[in-house]
Amino acid sequence: MTASRPTDPAAHERLYRSLRSRIMLGEVAPGQAMTLRGLARDYHLSMTPAREAVRRLVAEGALSLSASGRVSTPELSDERIEELAALRALIEPELAARALPRAHFALIDRLAQMNGRIGDAVERHDAVGYIRCNLDFHRMLYLRAQAPAMLAMLETIWLQLGPTMQALYGRARRNEPPRHHRMILAALRAGDEPALRLAVRADVTHGLRLLTAG
Repeated sequence: MTASRPTDPAAHERLYRSLRSRIMLGEVAPGQAMTLRGLARDYHLSMTPAREAVRRLVAEGALSLSASGRVSTPELSDERIEELAALRALIEPELAARALPRAHFALIDRLAQMNGRIGDAVERHDAVGYIRCNLDFHRMLYLRAQAPAMLAMLETIWLQLGPTMQALYGRARRNEPPRHHRMILAALRAGDEPALRLAVRADVTHGLRLLTAG
């Protein structure tokens, strides 16, 4: 009895979402090799849904696929990291500004609580927890922008950067939540769009510069 039918759309969707999440959260290292056969085995699937899930992730830039069937996460050059950081610096302040009119106090309080969970992850030296909470902090705010196409584009950028985030966490030597998050929260409370744009831009570019320094 097979674990899934080759034509079962839910099978490839399950693998796609699981692997996509692992890559975005930095659980898969840059250049880490996989095989279609290995992925199918690990997720108890046939080759067809594994191939379809990988095809989607290759199209999003999260994986590369060689002619021999070798699958791996890309190792980003400094130039590519700088390009993706520049895209974040363009998109994220705009999303934050669009969210500002709908950033009620209850949302700001939830963001502050999320920032506290980031601090908890720092104390535990939990890199994946830190990355997850950090992305959740930003996503929670940007969902209020009501700009789904822009947010989908941003998530693709986050996905491509995911495997580099472990390296960033180690180099940043975090011992507290990102200081720019406090600036973001203060700007939201004040309804100050220029300050919000500045804080978000500083937050998304500061850390990535560490990856290309030296």
